[in-house]
Amino acid sequence: MNILHLKMLLIILVSINFLVPILAQNQPGCLDRCGNISIPYPFGVSKGCFIGSSFLVKCNKTTNKLFLGNIEILDISILGELRILSWIGRDCYKNKISIDRQNPRLRVRKFYVSSLKNKFVAFGCDTHAVITTSSNTGQRHDATGCMSLCNNISDITDGICSGIGCCEASIPKRVKTFNIQVRSYNNHSSVESFNPCSYGFVAEQGTYTFSSNVLGNSFALTNVTHPMILEWSIGDSNCDQAKINATTYACKDNTNCQDFDNGSGYQCNCSIGYQGNPYLGCTDIDECELSRPCNMTCTNLPGTYKCSCPYGYEGDGEKNPGSSGCRRIPKNKVPWSNIALGVSISISCLLLGASWIYWAFRKRKIIKLKEKFFEQNGGIMLRQQLFNPEGEAQNTTRRSSNIFGEDELKKATSNYHESRILGQGGQGTVYKGVLTNDTIVAIKKSKQVDKTQIDQFINEVIIITQINHRNVVKLIGCCLETEVPMLVYEYVSNGTLYDHIQQGDHKRPLLSWTNRLRIATETAGALSYLHGAASIPIIHRDIKSTNILLDENYTAKVSDFGASRLIPMNQTQLTTLVQGTLGYLDPEYFHSSQLTEKSDVYSFGVLLIELMTSKKALDYERPEKERNLANYFIASFKEDCWHEIVDQKMIEESSEYNQLYEVAKLAIQCLKLQGDERPTMKEVAMELEGLRIIQNHSWSWRNHHNNQYNPEEVEGLLVHEVPDHNSYEESSIYSANYDTMRNHAITPLEGGR
Repeated sequence: MNILHLKMLLIILVSINFLVPILAQNQPGCLDRCGNISIPYPFGVSKGCFIGSSFLVKCNKTTNKLFLGNIEILDISILGELRILSWIGRDCYKNKISIDRQNPRLRVRKFYVSSLKNKFVAFGCDTHAVITTSSNTGQRHDATGCMSLCNNISDITDGICSGIGCCEASIPKRVKTFNIQVRSYNNHSSVESFNPCSYGFVAEQGTYTFSSNVLGNSFALTNVTHPMILEWSIGDSNCDQAKINATTYACKDNTNCQDFDNGSGYQCNCSIGYQGNPYLGCTDIDECELSRPCNMTCTNLPGTYKCSCPYGYEGDGEKNPGSSGCRRIPKNKVPWSNIALGVSISISCLLLGASWIYWAFRKRKIIKLKEKFFEQNGGIMLRQQLFNPEGEAQNTTRRSSNIFGEDELKKATSNYHESRILGQGGQGTVYKGVLTNDTIVAIKKSKQVDKTQIDQFINEVIIITQINHRNVVKLIGCCLETEVPMLVYEYVSNGTLYDHIQQGDHKRPLLSWTNRLRIATETAGALSYLHGAASIPIIHRDIKSTNILLDENYTAKVSDFGASRLIPMNQTQLTTLVQGTLGYLDPEYFHSSQLTEKSDVYSFGVLLIELMTSKKALDYERPEKERNLANYFIASFKEDCWHEIVDQKMIEESSEYNQLYEVAKLAIQCLKLQGDERPTMKEVAMELEGLRIIQNHSWSWRNHHNNQYNPEEVEGLLVHEVPDHNSYEESSIYSANYDTMRNHAITPLEGGR
């Protein structure tokens, strides 16, 4: 259509002599000319012939001149312009006395001085001219004008208006009224011999040429007018507002409305391919008759035309340069265009069919692969455990367990987009996901799996999904349609305990001792539940501050059961490959490979010291004797200086010094070398809960010497240092191998879980 529009514009320009009389038309019975000046509607000279009082004009039949009030009209354009004659302002001197001064004024009601097609011009060698304008809002503008100076007539160059003998300035927009003032700096005293007068006027651009002859001729421009351009519009509203009232809307059939940009109101124009007066209605241009644009067959259409070639000819039928016109088709010529079209359609169909078959096979292959992974990852076994043959949940506890599809988890993580990553570790990546029911979850995508222990993995998933404790991160479900199963956990938003007590993130507030004691109590309660209240006892095996998550209320959530083991009901210990984190690892378990519930008690004792001191469990940047926090604390307790390594900021905020000492003694008990001598997690939980409730008033930690403890017993707690980190890879995790759950659940990472 853009090409057709260009063609139509070309036709209109070529046929301008034909179109002009059609554009300049008025309503039937109305005077449409005054002398040689056309009077198009909405202008008129009598009642019923104009659209409003602002468009009433008068025709002097004696002089055949047309007037708008007392302003003489030279031409009216239906495109929104009015050419008029305006007076020239002047200021003339004789013997340094002003003898003739005229300051012309123009004022119109509905019309605006064109800012694009007019200039304010001043002539003179001792001249400054100012045009004071007013907008449609009545606001005055006093900064429009120019200055013209010269010392001798020889300084002037004819045709140049740049400030030497002649100057010009632009007209601002939305001007309806102006006054012209022309003045002299020195009463023309030094230039009167060749320039006695100064002149100023508004003129249509291109209608004046500056000449030095004007300056030398006294009163050369006296009583002279000059053409200038006014612009007009309809009404005071824009197009959208005007169209609301169809009875007053001025644009008629086949027209376009355009907001007026030099004031209020709007203007109407004929649509492309139409001609006439847009305020009376535009009619279709018959391009076929008007310009004969086609080589052979031309069909006129509303607003456009169509060229074609008759049977036996080929081409586009156009006459325009670059067009092919119409050429006779040789009788023996093969219709290659039809053949090419048929071949193209055939190839397209083949490609479409091949693509459909490819995607169908690909989709079927993906489905088969998902079924294979689901089966080899124990999906059938898990489904049998969770649901009865009718597809209903076996019990209410297991209804919360879900088997997710791969596509569902892809959608939940935006196809595992990097912006969804919560953390990364050696075993895989944790992503933040949003399920279809708007539940936020943490999705663990592992890197490897032990396919020989799938049965145990499924059994452990079933057991862990049944854990129902407010301080244990809930395993919501899993996805078995991938090569490595993915686990879906409850999302915990406030990071890890490590983040808060180590103050790695300085934006986090310091945890008070009250909160730390509560978190320790909640963690101990969760471990006590796992050891004794769960359907099958569970040993966590990797208790540390990075595996304790905090929600928005700083409630503790024990996480990461990737290293956990289930304890058969008839056993109290298991022989396993050593796995855990250096600094938290039970020395007895490390040397004997005998895993018991007391291994978790030892790790929890390290966690208690970490809460009291805000120090890392193992830090190779500390001096050698302080490197292992547990050994350092035990030695400090023996030497009665343990309080020196307690976090002083925390102490300053707490007056419960006895609680700190009691927790320190409890930590010492948890860190005993022999597991049989350590308390159970149930006993630890009860002791911590009691410390939160009972307040001892008789002493503070500063006079704790009255409490009895056995220094030799404390000395026996000093264990051998854990192996130096240089004997392992650059990691704080020591593991001789990976058991079943480690293959399916990665170590929790920093950030929300």
